[in-house]
Amino acid sequence: MLLTTAVFILTHHCPESGFALSTERRELQRLKNRTAIPQPGNFDTAVTLEKMLQPGDDSRRWSQTRAAKVEGYVISIANGPLELTNCYMPCNRDIHIHIGSRPDAAPREQVVLEVTPRMQDWAVRQGWDWSEEKLKSVMLNQRCSFEGWLFYDSHHAGESENNVPGRTDNWRATAWEIHPITNFEIKEVR
Repeated sequence: MLLTTAVFILTHHCPESGFALSTERRELQRLKNRTAIPQPGNFDTAVTLEKMLQPGDDSRRWSQTRAAKVEGYVISIANGPLELTNCYMPCNRDIHIHIGSRPDAAPREQVVLEVTPRMQDWAVRQGWDWSEEKLKSVMLNQRCSFEGWLFYDSHHAGESENNVPGRTDNWRATAWEIHPITNFEIKEVR
Protein backbone atom coordinates (compact mmCIF):
# COMPACT_ATOMS: atom_id res chain seq x y z
CA MET A 1 0.00 0.00 0.00
CA LEU A 2 2.81 2.42 0.93
CA LEU A 3 4.67 1.72 -2.33
CA THR A 4 1.50 2.24 -4.38
CA THR A 5 0.87 5.55 -2.64
CA ALA A 6 4.47 6.68 -3.19
CA VAL A 7 4.30 5.80 -6.90
CA PHE A 8 1.02 7.69 -7.28
CA ILE A 9 2.43 10.77 -5.55
CA LEU A 10 5.68 10.80 -7.55
CA THR A 11 3.87 10.17 -10.83
CA HIS A 12 1.61 13.17 -10.32
CA HIS A 13 3.71 15.39 -8.05
CA CYS A 14 7.39 14.94 -8.87
CA PRO A 15 9.11 18.13 -7.60
CA GLU A 16 10.76 20.47 -10.11
CA SER A 17 14.11 19.47 -8.62
CA GLY A 18 13.42 15.74 -9.06
CA PHE A 19 15.36 13.71 -6.49
CA ALA A 20 18.38 16.04 -6.47
CA LEU A 21 20.10 16.35 -3.11
CA SER A 22 22.72 19.04 -3.71
CA THR A 23 21.88 22.68 -4.41
CA GLU A 24 23.72 22.52 -7.74
CA ARG A 25 21.82 19.40 -8.88
CA ARG A 26 18.47 20.87 -7.75
CA GLU A 27 19.11 23.98 -9.86
CA LEU A 28 20.08 21.83 -12.85
CA GLN A 29 16.86 19.79 -12.53
CA ARG A 30 14.77 22.97 -12.21
CA LEU A 31 16.24 24.24 -15.50
CA LYS A 32 15.33 20.96 -17.19
CA ASN A 33 11.80 21.11 -15.78
CA ARG A 34 10.97 24.71 -16.70
CA THR A 35 7.37 25.31 -17.76
CA ALA A 36 7.47 29.04 -18.53
CA ILE A 37 6.83 29.74 -22.19
CA PRO A 38 9.63 31.98 -23.55
CA GLN A 39 8.53 35.49 -24.49
CA PRO A 40 9.99 37.34 -27.52
CA GLY A 41 12.58 39.13 -25.34
CA ASN A 42 13.87 35.78 -24.01
CA PHE A 43 15.16 34.57 -27.37
CA ASP A 44 18.84 34.72 -28.33
CA THR A 45 18.50 35.27 -32.07
CA ALA A 46 22.19 34.46 -32.60
CA VAL A 47 21.50 30.77 -31.86
CA THR A 48 20.91 28.65 -34.96
CA LEU A 49 21.39 24.96 -35.65
CA GLU A 50 24.41 25.81 -37.79
CA LYS A 51 26.01 27.75 -34.91
CA MET A 52 25.25 24.93 -32.46
CA LEU A 53 27.11 22.58 -34.82
CA GLN A 54 30.20 24.80 -35.10
CA PRO A 55 33.31 23.02 -33.77
CA GLY A 56 35.12 24.14 -30.67
CA ASP A 57 34.56 24.14 -26.92
CA ASP A 58 31.11 25.66 -26.72
CA SER A 59 30.47 25.31 -22.99
CA ARG A 60 30.14 29.08 -22.59
CA ARG A 61 28.76 29.91 -26.04
CA TRP A 62 25.26 30.81 -24.80
CA SER A 63 23.27 31.37 -21.64
CA GLN A 64 20.82 28.96 -20.01
CA THR A 65 18.67 31.96 -19.12
CA ARG A 66 17.83 32.46 -22.80
CA ALA A 67 15.60 30.66 -25.27
CA ALA A 68 16.31 29.75 -28.88
CA LYS A 69 14.65 28.77 -32.12
CA VAL A 70 16.38 26.24 -34.37
CA GLU A 71 15.38 24.49 -37.56
CA GLY A 72 16.55 21.15 -38.89
CA TYR A 73 15.66 17.65 -40.04
CA VAL A 74 14.26 15.30 -37.40
CA ILE A 75 16.46 12.21 -37.48
CA SER A 76 15.20 10.26 -34.48
CA ILE A 77 12.64 10.44 -31.68
CA ALA A 78 12.67 8.19 -28.61
CA ASN A 79 11.78 8.14 -24.94
CA GLY A 80 14.76 8.98 -22.78
CA PRO A 81 15.95 6.86 -19.86
CA LEU A 82 14.57 6.92 -16.35
CA GLU A 83 16.23 9.84 -14.62
CA LEU A 84 16.54 11.80 -11.42
CA THR A 85 14.84 14.81 -13.01
CA ASN A 86 11.58 12.89 -13.40
CA CYS A 87 11.74 10.99 -10.08
CA TYR A 88 12.76 7.78 -11.94
CA MET A 89 9.12 7.18 -12.90
CA PRO A 90 8.63 5.06 -16.07
CA CYS A 91 5.57 7.08 -17.07
CA ASN A 92 7.49 10.38 -16.74
CA ARG A 93 10.20 10.29 -19.37
CA ASP A 94 11.61 13.03 -21.53
CA ILE A 95 11.27 12.52 -25.27
CA HIS A 96 14.58 12.99 -27.08
CA ILE A 97 14.43 14.49 -30.55
CA HIS A 98 17.67 14.50 -32.55
CA ILE A 99 17.95 16.98 -35.41
CA GLY A 100 20.58 17.69 -38.03
CA SER A 101 21.21 20.05 -40.89
CA ARG A 102 20.45 17.24 -43.35
CA PRO A 103 18.28 14.10 -43.08
CA ASP A 104 21.27 11.73 -43.02
CA ALA A 105 23.43 13.63 -40.49
CA ALA A 106 25.67 11.33 -38.47
CA PRO A 107 25.13 11.24 -34.68
CA ARG A 108 28.14 13.52 -34.04
CA GLU A 109 26.40 16.08 -36.30
CA GLN A 110 23.11 16.05 -34.38
CA VAL A 111 21.66 18.31 -31.68
CA VAL A 112 19.43 16.89 -28.93
CA LEU A 113 16.12 18.57 -28.09
CA GLU A 114 13.80 17.35 -25.34
CA VAL A 115 10.09 17.39 -24.61
CA THR A 116 9.59 17.01 -20.87
CA PRO A 117 6.63 15.36 -19.12
CA ARG A 118 5.65 18.78 -17.77
CA MET A 119 5.52 20.23 -21.29
CA GLN A 120 3.59 17.17 -22.50
CA ASP A 121 1.01 17.90 -19.78
CA TRP A 122 0.92 21.56 -20.85
CA ALA A 123 0.37 20.52 -24.48
CA VAL A 124 -2.52 18.25 -23.45
CA ARG A 125 -4.15 21.25 -21.74
CA GLN A 126 -3.82 23.11 -25.06
CA GLY A 127 -5.51 20.21 -26.85
CA TRP A 128 -2.28 18.91 -28.45
CA ASP A 129 -0.77 15.45 -28.39
CA TRP A 130 3.00 15.55 -27.79
CA SER A 131 3.35 11.84 -27.05
CA GLU A 132 6.32 9.96 -28.49
CA GLU A 133 4.05 8.07 -30.92
CA LYS A 134 2.33 11.22 -32.20
CA LEU A 135 5.58 13.17 -32.59
CA LYS A 136 7.12 10.27 -34.54
CA SER A 137 4.09 10.09 -36.82
CA VAL A 138 4.14 13.79 -37.73
CA MET A 139 7.76 14.95 -37.59
CA LEU A 140 10.17 12.06 -38.17
CA ASN A 141 12.27 12.77 -41.31
CA GLN A 142 10.63 16.20 -41.69
CA ARG A 143 12.22 19.64 -41.57
CA CYS A 144 10.90 21.28 -38.39
CA SER A 145 11.40 24.43 -36.36
CA PHE A 146 11.68 24.17 -32.57
CA GLU A 147 11.51 26.75 -29.79
CA GLY A 148 12.42 26.38 -26.15
CA TRP A 149 14.92 27.05 -23.41
CA LEU A 150 18.66 26.64 -23.91
CA PHE A 151 20.23 24.10 -21.61
CA TYR A 152 23.86 22.98 -21.36
CA ASP A 153 23.84 19.33 -20.32
CA SER A 154 27.33 19.15 -18.85
CA HIS A 155 26.89 15.42 -18.13
CA HIS A 156 27.11 14.82 -21.89
CA ALA A 157 29.98 17.20 -22.66
CA GLY A 158 32.43 14.29 -22.80
CA GLU A 159 30.28 12.59 -25.45
CA SER A 160 29.96 15.68 -27.65
CA GLU A 161 31.99 16.29 -30.79
CA ASN A 162 32.43 19.98 -29.99
CA ASN A 163 34.10 19.24 -26.65
CA VAL A 164 36.10 16.09 -27.45
CA PRO A 165 36.57 16.08 -31.24
CA GLY A 166 37.10 12.71 -32.87
CA ARG A 167 36.24 10.61 -29.82
CA THR A 168 34.93 7.29 -31.11
CA ASP A 169 31.87 7.18 -28.83
CA ASN A 170 30.59 10.71 -29.52
CA TRP A 171 26.86 10.49 -30.13
CA ARG A 172 26.00 14.18 -30.38
CA ALA A 173 27.49 17.41 -31.71
CA THR A 174 27.15 19.54 -28.59
CA ALA A 175 26.06 19.38 -24.98
CA TRP A 176 23.79 22.37 -25.67
CA GLU A 177 20.13 21.40 -26.03
CA ILE A 178 16.75 22.95 -26.32
CA HIS A 179 15.31 21.51 -23.14
CA PRO A 180 12.43 21.81 -22.77
CA ILE A 181 10.88 22.32 -26.18
CA THR A 182 7.97 24.74 -25.82
CA ASN A 183 6.78 24.88 -29.43
CA PHE A 184 7.44 23.31 -32.82
CA GLU A 185 6.30 23.66 -36.41
CA ILE A 186 6.67 21.32 -39.37
CA LYS A 187 8.32 23.38 -42.11
CA GLU A 188 8.72 20.88 -44.92
CA VAL A 189 6.99 17.55 -45.49
CA ARG A 190 9.15 15.01 -47.30
